[in-house]
Amino acid sequence: MISFVADRHRPTPADPHPGIVDEFGRLESELRTLPPELGCGALAVMEGRTFMYSDAVGDIPKGSVGGLVHADTRYLDEWVLTINDARLLGMGSHLAEHFHALFFLTNPPLPGLPADAIDVRRERAIGHGVGECVEVTNHTDQAIRLTVRLAVGSDFADLFEIKERVRDRSAQIRHEHAPDGSGLCLRYRNDIFAVRTEVQAVPAADRLDGDVLVWDLDLPVHGKWKCDLWVPLPSGDDEIAPPQRRPGSATGGSRDPVIEWRDNLARCRSDSHHIERVMEQTARDLTALRIMMRVGDKDVMLPAAGLPWFLTLFGRDTIITAYQTLLFGPALAKGALITLADYQGTGCSDLHDEEPGKILHEVRTGELTQLGLRPHNPYYGTADATPLWLILLSEYWRWTLDDELVRQLYGNAMAALDWIDHYGDRDGDGFVEYQTRSREGLGNQCWRDSWDGVLYADGGMPPLPIATCEIQGYVYDAKIRMAELADGPLDNPALARRLRGEAEHLRERFNERFWLDARGGYYALGLDGDKRPIDAMTSDMGHLLWSGIVPEDRAGVVVDQLMSDQLFSGWGVRTMATTDAGYNPIGYHRGTVWPHDNSIIAAGMTRYGYRDHARLLAQAMTDAATYFDERLPEAICGYPRADTGVPVAYPTACSPQAWSSCAALLFKRTMLGVEPRDGQLTVDPDIPESWGHTELLGLKAFGTRWDIEAVGRTGQVRRAT
Repeated sequence: MISFVADRHRPTPADPHPGIVDEFGRLESELRTLPPELGCGALAVMEGRTFMYSDAVGDIPKGSVGGLVHADTRYLDEWVLTINDARLLGMGSHLAEHFHALFFLTNPPLPGLPADAIDVRRERAIGHGVGECVEVTNHTDQAIRLTVRLAVGSDFADLFEIKERVRDRSAQIRHEHAPDGSGLCLRYRNDIFAVRTEVQAVPAADRLDGDVLVWDLDLPVHGKWKCDLWVPLPSGDDEIAPPQRRPGSATGGSRDPVIEWRDNLARCRSDSHHIERVMEQTARDLTALRIMMRVGDKDVMLPAAGLPWFLTLFGRDTIITAYQTLLFGPALAKGALITLADYQGTGCSDLHDEEPGKILHEVRTGELTQLGLRPHNPYYGTADATPLWLILLSEYWRWTLDDELVRQLYGNAMAALDWIDHYGDRDGDGFVEYQTRSREGLGNQCWRDSWDGVLYADGGMPPLPIATCEIQGYVYDAKIRMAELADGPLDNPALARRLRGEAEHLRERFNERFWLDARGGYYALGLDGDKRPIDAMTSDMGHLLWSGIVPEDRAGVVVDQLMSDQLFSGWGVRTMATTDAGYNPIGYHRGTVWPHDNSIIAAGMTRYGYRDHARLLAQAMTDAATYFDERLPEAICGYPRADTGVPVAYPTACSPQAWSSCAALLFKRTMLGVEPRDGQLTVDPDIPESWGHTELLGLKAFGTRWDIEAVGRTGQVRRAT
């Protein structure tokens, strides 16, 4: 077992710049939580890059982590409705659609007003702005007087601050009140950053008490009162605004274009109603997480990463989600490829970790980023997004035979390959390493990007730079795939020969350096800054199966390790083995089970012919979705299934998280054995018995639609009629 005593003068993922204090201090342990801080039943409406997170009665209490957030800025940090100065009691709330919520409320016992004397219905819809309708009904046998108050506030916090600590901007916020009570406006400016929150009310408030709208009501027996509220939101230059939605029309009358898009996706039918519901929830989540953007003269759509913290363009997350969703059609993959190519690095910037040809990690547009205090416009601190972009380009082409887009992106692809060979391989040893140069940068720049996501088996912290194993697998696969494109639409056989030779050389050297004979044989998580193995046993081995870099004679050993008690929890493969000192069943990357990770592992197992193991993994994960309203969360705690009986969600898991919700699609593809080949779809199913007869109808590929049906190991594919 490798042992390392940390030298405080050497950079590590936990302290990439020894001796330099980060004024924003962002250790995972210091981040605030959502939704637990808002209590049980916290609920969010969302659309594109906008969400409004409230408690179960629809309120956003001042000082909470909730709010109305648009384009990384919080426009409302207070939105509290009271009747006679008392907060309301929840009877139930739910999402009718991702953008449309209903709250059913009543009153507690109050002086002169018995409990449950009134009911209050709040209906909220989000799109290009937020609309809310409040309706109060008197259920007593006498007229009543009520004072309805809506407290409004905004701290205009940057999303990064909401997660950490919020700077007090109150002295810089201007408060403007409409003389007729029809609304109010809060304005904030700091240098080039200027925002405002406007609240419009119909009927107008009887008075404004500071930033509180107040209505004095006389409700007759069984009388009703209704108020419509509207909070408009701005649009960015490259953002295509979503529909403007008002309560009452959010689900009625004319068809919503977002719902129409969802209803046009491939449909799943199965003898298992559970599988049907999982696929339906996946479609809903994917619809909710779509971002519409304008790139040059093209309008594109692509998936955001997840609610609440990641409603933006990411590199790794967006690419993997787009790959998973090819069963739903190629549009999201095309949008991701075009948009990420548009942002591809062109120069060197220490602040942004930018290098020529590099694919970004994350884009932000809040105040801290606009003023240059954070490097996210965009930030490039990821070592895996660049080879993953090449993999997605290849996979998109396999599903579409879109030669034109491949040729259009040829320059971007060659720049990405050049980044891998010259900037990604920092020391010329043939492996891609990472080490941030930015004082605001990420210490770990692989998918395990928490500060303690990469550890030795004894729990020690490795020094930077680090070359993790799965990134080498991605590079291998990217070069093999790019060779295929060079032989095909790029018509460059010399490039194809070179790339295949480089890939084979990488495969040989990788298997020499990363394979460990200890513990029955497994792949090290990575190589540290001294080129020593980082000997933790992790789920990343499964990504190596997906990429094809594992020799046939080692594949069975890897599969057995992944499905051993130390890694397989019964719900899925853990991120770290229970036998490693760093293991923690609720550690973000140190023992939890990630659905997207497992979907890649199952696909890798199938690639090497281990269908029984892949089927067990797919069934375990889809079983887990039963306990989360048919949606797989970002991560599940690593407790053994035999001990808990039910899966336990990671305490602050994002939900929906794109690559977790869409893991169900990759599991589905793996079980159906769907592969695009030369303009045709092939199927080689291995359907779990509990799924029974399964169909996927209206799948888009090669410019047409296809229907697939399968049961057990028998299946067929045909052009849809």
